[in-house]
Parts: sequence; C-alpha cells; structure tokens
Amino acid sequence: MIHHCVRFSIRPGAAPHELEAALDSLRHQGETIPSVRSYLVGRDHGGAYEWGATFQIDDLDGYWEYLVHPAHRHTDEIGLPLVDRFVSFDLTDDTDPEVGSRIAELHRRRYEADPGLTELVSALGEYEGSAAPGPHAA
Repeated sequence: MIHHCVRFSIRPGAAPHELEAALDSLRHQGETIPSVRSYLVGRDHGGAYEWGATFQIDDLDGYWEYLVHPAHRHTDEIGLPLVDRFVSFDLTDDTDPEVGSRIAELHRRRYEADPGLTELVSALGEYEGSAAPGPHAA
C-alpha cells in the first residue's frame, strides 16, 4: 500500500474561487481515478503548510495510473499556478528496499513525458519531492 501525500501553501493574492476549484479538483481525483482506494483533502494543521491531500493506492501500477490520469493533470493545470510552497512524499508498507527509487522513476518518467508539467512545477517558489525537476532538483 502506498500513501501519496502532498502539503502546500498558496501564493499571496490567490483568488478564493480559484483555490476552491483546485481543492475540488483534488477531491475529484480521489473520486475518479480507479486506483485510488481512499483519499483526504483538507486543511493542514501543525506545520508550515496550509493545505494537504493524501491518496491511498495499492501498488506501483496504480501509482502510475494515478500520476498520468487526466484528472490529476487537470489539478496540476489549475492548482499549481496558485501554489507557493509544495512538498510531495510517499509512505508505504512495501518492504522492497527499492520501492522509493521506483516511485522516483515514475515521477521522472512523468516529467520527461510532459514538459508543460515540468514548467508548472519549476515555477513553484519551493518544491520538494520525488525526482523534482528543474531548479528544485536535488
């Protein structure tokens, strides 16, 4: 089982209706993407971020389906321009010591296949996550 988690803060001046549309789109991902078993989107309490989401996925095949699904790409398109700071991470009970590098490889494949997405992520003020592209690469 993989829990894909994101935490983010919104740029100053972002319109409230745009934020609501982005949060609704995150929820739509959870409702629409077949590999998502459960999800939660809401306020982030106890940290340096304002919002967060988590998506529970069975395995790496499902993770890939989640990453490349049009509902996810739509959220990226309308949500990432509103984001200032963003972190993405995964929790898993998979005992394979290579699972982290396999997850990172899925992200790399996605960025390589979608230059527009790479541009959106590269424009974030701060980004930390698997296979971060552009200026955020480790």
